[in-house]
Amino acid sequence: MLGVEGTPLKRLLVVASLIAACGKSIPPAPDVPPAPGVSGPAWLGFGNNAQHVANSAIATRHLARVRWVAPVDLDPQYTDDGELLVHYGSPAITSNNTVVFPVKQGADGQFRIEARSGTNGGLLWAYSTSYGEPPHDWLPPYSVTVDASNKLYAVDGGGLLDVWDRVDTAQPTRLSYRFYGSTLDPAVIADTPVTVDAAGNAYFGFLLNGASTLPGGGIARVSAAGAGTWVSASTISGDASVTQAAMNSAPALSPDGGTLYVAVDSSDHPNGYLLALDSATLAIKARVLLVDPVTGDPATVDDNATSSPAIGPDGDVYLGVIESAPGAHGSRGWLLHFNPDLSTSFTPGGFGWDDTASVVPASMVASYTGPSKYLVMTKYNDYAGGVNRLAVLDPHDSQADDISTARVMKEVLVIEGPREFCVNTAAVDPATKSILVGNEDGNLYRWDLSSNTFTERLSLTPGVGEAYTPTAVGADGAVYAISNAVLFSIGN
Repeated sequence: MLGVEGTPLKRLLVVASLIAACGKSIPPAPDVPPAPGVSGPAWLGFGNNAQHVANSAIATRHLARVRWVAPVDLDPQYTDDGELLVHYGSPAITSNNTVVFPVKQGADGQFRIEARSGTNGGLLWAYSTSYGEPPHDWLPPYSVTVDASNKLYAVDGGGLLDVWDRVDTAQPTRLSYRFYGSTLDPAVIADTPVTVDAAGNAYFGFLLNGASTLPGGGIARVSAAGAGTWVSASTISGDASVTQAAMNSAPALSPDGGTLYVAVDSSDHPNGYLLALDSATLAIKARVLLVDPVTGDPATVDDNATSSPAIGPDGDVYLGVIESAPGAHGSRGWLLHFNPDLSTSFTPGGFGWDDTASVVPASMVASYTGPSKYLVMTKYNDYAGGVNRLAVLDPHDSQADDISTARVMKEVLVIEGPREFCVNTAAVDPATKSILVGNEDGNLYRWDLSSNTFTERLSLTPGVGEAYTPTAVGADGAVYAISNAVLFSIGN
């Protein structure tokens, strides 16, 4: 973005190429003072809240124009066939409409955090982290989170948790906390987004890369007062082969905040578990081995995915996995569904790969007459058939699966798109009864649930094969989407 300290030429070229490629006047990244804040509902980070339901508390603006843009990657690494296999972290937006997001500065990471005015994109502040990525195939996301008091949370090198106050000013304050010991251990790497509860307690997963003072990866908790505790993944799973928190899988909290749901796995072993922990003590409350609903064999918790637990208003838990035999379910995976204490497994959804389900209030779908008070929205691609879709599903009703012997969640609404929908969490707007989703064709779409049509479309880029990205909503109703390594602020 223009005006950022030490901006290299490549940043200017990224923005310039976007303007030229889109064939329209995209407002250049502004070298202007940040506009005054706007009061409204915050978007706390991945999936918006600690349950990851991704519901907006404000009506979204029309997808009329791009207001401002900012690169989230200064050195995008494209494959030989032009794909961009990088997950980009979700922006977090304060109730004063400050948009905070990570920026990848090098080929393999080196992140900084930028805070910008949601109104005009003017830079408030920037900070270069010492965070180093864990071993990976696709580059995992680096994410930030805000809480209800507009404090910002981000992981740093050695598994440190940075907590920022005065985020909406040009001079924020930062404190760093270790969840372990008294000496920084560089082998400790946070490998999930941070989830924060209503009291300001923070939770995240970690792994070890190299010799460490800790016996294994696991789950960390840093209290609002800065006190750190942790538990190892092998201990809480009861499986010595499990070595880490599942990469990129954000912890989730029950609606009452008392239970923490996390996924754990191993980088070289198929077993993965969904765990329910006491959110105050991290003591195990329940565990379940994640299995393929057709074969009964362990499902795959893929480190290339960003599937995170999503918690329904009734406390039910949803988590996407990959089928036990690669490709056996069309490489679609499954959306597993459990009751709050994980003792009961319900009918799965027909797609789980690299997606976190969004909650859709049943009142958003006028045609729905079933028993559920809420529905769930997921990507619904059929890779074997070459069909790219989205679906709103009934988690308490079922139908026959068209590519397996299983029964799956009943389709309430399904819509087809031109290319794959590159979202891993989609913003749901109850006020307009619509869902905001990006597509690999470079467009942002509004899926209107009343008519089951795309009623708005805005071209952002020419399109690129891209790892799945989030959509989010600002305090003023602006929509935020990422396409081809750039964050777009969209509104009217």
